[in-house]
Amino acid sequence: MISVLLADDQALVRAGFRALLNAEPDIRVVAEASDGLEAVKQAQQTHPDVVLMDIRMPGVDGLEATKRIAADPALAETRVVILTTFELDEYVFEALRTGASGFLVKDTEPVELLRGIRAVAAGDALLSPSVTRRVIGEFAGKGGPSRAVAPPAQLDQLTEREREVLVLVAEGLSNDEIAARLVISPATAKTHVSRTMIKLGARDRAQLVVYAYEAGLIRPGWLG
Repeated sequence: MISVLLADDQALVRAGFRALLNAEPDIRVVAEASDGLEAVKQAQQTHPDVVLMDIRMPGVDGLEATKRIAADPALAETRVVILTTFELDEYVFEALRTGASGFLVKDTEPVELLRGIRAVAAGDALLSPSVTRRVIGEFAGKGGPSRAVAPPAQLDQLTEREREVLVLVAEGLSNDEIAARLVISPATAKTHVSRTMIKLGARDRAQLVVYAYEAGLIRPGWLG
């Protein structure tokens, strides 16, 4: 059973998501929040698998709430998916830098929302939609108040193969696809991804993608 926390300041929006998610046999809404501070508290109390986080809420917004959840060691297994009205949103990029596992626009089709929740709960990042890479490409390198995902010195710790894997992750490839591209086993590909995440201090694959851009391994526009 995938447990979900809904964080949105609009009660009707939460009600719609709750009805959709609770109708699924493998998903259950365990808590709701109307602002970021409440979202953090509910996450700490319920330890959900996935948080659907509206980025613009009164008081503590979704960006700050995402930072706090991502920084809490007790919530290391909780994944945050940002909900936004606009695809190209600098706040979404900032959220990806600080720990979100991906994002969905609010007018996403229900089947895509369900697929996204299941993917994130399984440990994947919502990187397949081209809009995610466009967000990163649009805002990577423009600076901002947050820290970088990892300093350049950590990039030097990667082996040549791990750098190859990092670039392929940034292209949105799955472990199976990376394995096929490099002619290695899926288990070996998974090991390379895991070691790369550990060396760079990345929370998940989404942060690897951001880091690949900010380290200059991938440039906006390269992926089409």
